[in-house]
Formats: sequence, structure tokens, C-alpha cells
Amino acid sequence: MRTADFDYHLPHELIAQTPAEPRDHSRLMVLHRIDGAIENRRFHELGRYLRPGDLLVLNDSRVIPARLTGRRRSGGMVEILLLRRSEPGVWEALVKPSRRVKAGETVNLIDKRRPDRAPASVEVLGPDEEGLRIVRLDSEAVLEELGEVPLPPYVHGYQGDPERYQTVYSREKGSVAAPTAGLHFTPELLAQIRQQGIETAFVTLHVGLDSFRPLSEEDPHLHRIHREYGELSEETAARINAARARGGRAVCAGTTTARLLEQAAAWNEDGDSAVKPFRGWATLFILPGHRFRLVDSLITNFHLPRSTLLMLVSAFAGKGLIDTAYEEAIREGYRFYSFGDAMLIL
Repeated sequence: MRTADFDYHLPHELIAQTPAEPRDHSRLMVLHRIDGAIENRRFHELGRYLRPGDLLVLNDSRVIPARLTGRRRSGGMVEILLLRRSEPGVWEALVKPSRRVKAGETVNLIDKRRPDRAPASVEVLGPDEEGLRIVRLDSEAVLEELGEVPLPPYVHGYQGDPERYQTVYSREKGSVAAPTAGLHFTPELLAQIRQQGIETAFVTLHVGLDSFRPLSEEDPHLHRIHREYGELSEETAARINAARARGGRAVCAGTTTARLLEQAAAWNEDGDSAVKPFRGWATLFILPGHRFRLVDSLITNFHLPRSTLLMLVSAFAGKGLIDTAYEEAIREGYRFYSFGDAMLIL
């Protein structure tokens, strides 16, 4: 297995630059693993594929205004993308231009509404073991004042409502990229699903760098996945166990949700089939050959070539079936990536 096996050509015009309106009118490709059948639907039809007794598991992480702009003492502009908080005020971050900004430098942050003002600063402490930078903020309060929600690098010039890059159920702040499979849900669709006898439960996984960073190693086994903090509560664990005991399916909205559930299952070292609460770092890298223990169905978007997320869905559905589905999606003009259309894998 090579990283190049997960590459494909996507016409540029199929990269979605704006979200569908309304949210649940995005397209939905339904992929049946048993017989390889493919259906083309709309997301608001999701309920027809769910059964009473199923449990829909959603990631309630909220994207933080993690993108900051600053100026070096030399006058050069700097962009800082906060990725992961290690302690109060101290973060792992991407800093651009990386080579010019040295450890020990202080970058004065810019208030874009008042460019003459320098309300706070960021100190660059040095590199970390993953090749990122460690930075210290004067105060984390500046995030809400000066920070911007970081849209993915393939979305250009979006000027719409920033809330469209948040799920309608987001509440736990900490992600630097949205759990995008959840962007298609509306309060009305969730209410309809619950009225069908389908329960919902929430987990939290704060989305990090690997959501938009392609693998650089040609052997994916050599890739060190960016760890993400997650929590699966006692209540959600009980709901998952109850659903599976009654014959219901755990339907995961998003690869982030699936990854956390599988991390919790892997953490259950005593071999007990019941999932237990989990709180900590998710470091599980799911590749083809992984045996899924908790995920029965998966809602997901269409992912970047050579990405960990494409590898995860290939592990779940089978690489050949995913290749076929992506070929059809391109042929049928589906919209790809964060603001794009969705896939339901049954």
C-alpha cells in the first residue's frame, strides 16, 4: 500500500467554494457496501436510510478563531494558525513564513479594523517534535477580538456568514477545521430524525492539522498523525452500548466521530465489547485493514487526495468501492471537500 494509491485527479471547478443553501439540500451519495450499489439523493432524504433504534453520533466541536495576523519588528507580515493548546496561553501553531520567523521573536498582532493599533503580541518559543512552532500569547482573550475562523486553504474569497463553517450543534470550542459532515444538518432535519425513533448522541473531537494536510511520506505507515483531543462521555457510551444491544446501528456523522469511537474501542484493552468513556488524545491512524469495532454506518464528505481521511473511508467501505464512488461523483458533478456534498456509507 502506497500513498500514491490514494491519489486522484479532481477538476478544479468541483472544489466547492460556498456551502449549499439550505444546508440539507446538498447532494448525498448513498453507498451500499453489501452489493456496491450507488444512489444519488439529497441530504434531507437521510432519514429514509436510518431505522428506529439506530443511534446518530455527532461531533459537537466548534471551530475557534485560530487564525491571527501579525507584523515582525522588521515590518514583515506573519500569519499564525493555532492548532493545539498545550497549556494556558501556549499553543502549537503553523507560522508563515516559517523560515524567516526565528525562535525568540515577538510578533505584534494586528487589529484589521485598526491597523495602526498593536493590541497584543505572540512570542515564538521554538519548534516542537512534530515540526510545528510553539507560541505564547499575551492573552487568549485576543482570539475572540482579533482571530478569524480559519477556512481551508482550498476555499478562496468566501465572504458569507462564518457560522456556515460551524455545525448547528457545535458547542465545545477547540477545532481549527470544521467536522464537515455535520455541516449538512439543520435543526429541522435533526428533529425529523428523532421523530423517526432514532436517537442522537454527542462526542467531542477537536479537529486538527491532518484534516487538510496531505501525506508527504510515500509509505502511509510512516506518517505520524497529528493527535487530536477527544471526549466520549459516560452518557454517550451508555447510549452506544444500548443501541448496539437492541440491534441498532451506530451511525457516525463524520470521520472525526468515527475516529474517536474507534480510538475508544482500541483503548478498551480488556476486550470487553462494550464501549467505555474516553478522554484524552486520539492518535489512531485508520488505514485499510483496520477492523472497525463500533462504527456501523458513516456519513462523510468527499476528501482530498493522499489524505488520512480518504484512507479512513477506504478502510471502512473498501478501497475499490470508494474509487468507484469517487469516479461517479466526479462524473456526476458532485461538489468536493469542506463546503461540498456528502456520502452515506451503509
